Amino acid sequence: MLGLMQNQAMLISNLIEFAERHHGDAEIVSRRVEGDIHRSDYRTVAARARRVANGLDAWGLASGERVATLAWNGYRHLELYYGVSGSGRVLHTVNPRLHIDQLAWIVNHAEDQVLCFDLGFLPIVQAVYSRCPTVRHWVALCDADALPPNAGIPGLCSYEAWIAGQSDVYAWPSLDENTASSLCYTSGTTGNPKAALYSHRSTVLHAYAISLPDVMCLRARDAVLPVVPMFHVNAWGLPYAAAMVGCKLVFPGPALDGKSVYELMEAEQVTMAAGVPTVWQMLLGHLQAGGLRFSSLQRTVIGGAACPPAMLRSFQEDYGVEVLHAWGMTELSPVGTLCSLKQKHLALPPDAQMKIRQKQGRAVFGVDMEIVDANGQALPHDGRTAGDLLVKGPRVVAEYFKGEGGDPLVRDAKGMAWFPTGDVATICPDGFLQITDRSKDVIKSGGEWISSIELENIAVAHPAIAMAACIGVKHPKWDERPLIVAVKKPGAVVDAADLLQFYQGKTAKWQIPDDVVFVDAIPMGATGKMQKMRLRELLKDYTLPGT
Repeated sequence: MLGLMQNQAMLISNLIEFAERHHGDAEIVSRRVEGDIHRSDYRTVAARARRVANGLDAWGLASGERVATLAWNGYRHLELYYGVSGSGRVLHTVNPRLHIDQLAWIVNHAEDQVLCFDLGFLPIVQAVYSRCPTVRHWVALCDADALPPNAGIPGLCSYEAWIAGQSDVYAWPSLDENTASSLCYTSGTTGNPKAALYSHRSTVLHAYAISLPDVMCLRARDAVLPVVPMFHVNAWGLPYAAAMVGCKLVFPGPALDGKSVYELMEAEQVTMAAGVPTVWQMLLGHLQAGGLRFSSLQRTVIGGAACPPAMLRSFQEDYGVEVLHAWGMTELSPVGTLCSLKQKHLALPPDAQMKIRQKQGRAVFGVDMEIVDANGQALPHDGRTAGDLLVKGPRVVAEYFKGEGGDPLVRDAKGMAWFPTGDVATICPDGFLQITDRSKDVIKSGGEWISSIELENIAVAHPAIAMAACIGVKHPKWDERPLIVAVKKPGAVVDAADLLQFYQGKTAKWQIPDDVVFVDAIPMGATGKMQKMRLRELLKDYTLPGT
């Protein structure tokens, strides 16, 4: 027997229609590439998104064809989110931090038909223009009078001129909810990246999930600042969830330094922000240097890389801001877990609560988790036993775009399909996940595993250390031993002996690193993650003391 409910598809166009109808005057504030502050609202975004859809129709783009964006967080980018996907095309957000060769490869692999870009990325576009034959239309996200006269791109048009010629009356198509909606390429460090092709259904389910009270707790009275870029896994789904709940959105544009982010937070009374640790490190540095405080910020979601405990403590103890530690992957849409305490944890002492908050958190509905050994056998959820992390769910990839990499799934003893994350983790009896390492980064010393993340967290807790990475170095007896690669804070004085002494009592003696190498900077990837593979290449000739 089937239920007797209306059968209406879950579509991205439903989100912007709902926002327009029920909270159309909620603000969308953007710091533009031009440098000024622009104010819009959901009602205006909805109308302009319909103009985008009409413009794509006029260009003859078929359903399912890809429209690329090379843009910062802002209102025009948001309009494309809805106008492209809502009309049945696929939004392809491109990371401008990629190398030119990789960026051109991605555009060609996606077979993008249109590429819309912020003017600040014009040099990138000029570099790839002749290498991207599938792109038929190049659109600069600017006013008509700001269009560069000699850009060297025939047919280049202004976004504002393009949509101004279109009607804001448009009937969103009735699509199958499994229709492709957006395309996000992974930030893999080896070979060409692979792409997750999201559906309308997976995107709406993700928006529901991250809005829940035990996840990001999004509300209409919030002012949300997505510092995480819209080109990085759709800003963790916030542009969709915000439309669902009707909260104010504050977009930082290209100004992601600590001073600019803080001033925008204060001016717009931001209550929740989301971003990667590197951005928050700059923000905290600005606060500490100026003796500043937050007047409105209540909570921040930190993901993309493990949040150092020292950063978590600083936010919560020094500034009264709750940190929601999160973990996810492009392949998960992307949020997989988020750390919020259960009722029974509220009576625990602050230090005990802090130990829980340092974990990546509990599974968010739509993602199930398991840890297994090398033979694929399930391991106990005891908070101590580490294994390879597997996930499954209705918003987890089944395969990559164009079948790249073959079948990515593994089957358990019951034939159930799981996606292998490449992470090593523990899961405690209360369901809290703790990532102990990437499988490729775990250090194997004398047959035992050492967590590089744990050793990095101890290093950055030292008052003189700004950033640290831990890699394994070959050892004639123990196979591998940990080496810390550290960046000092400006003006700080610390040597290897000082930092190694700092480890005493904070981890098992046999896990204490064998040495420290100080560097000016640690190589970072396009999404703000440390590139340990690059570090290993740079230090391939390094030998540990006494070996």
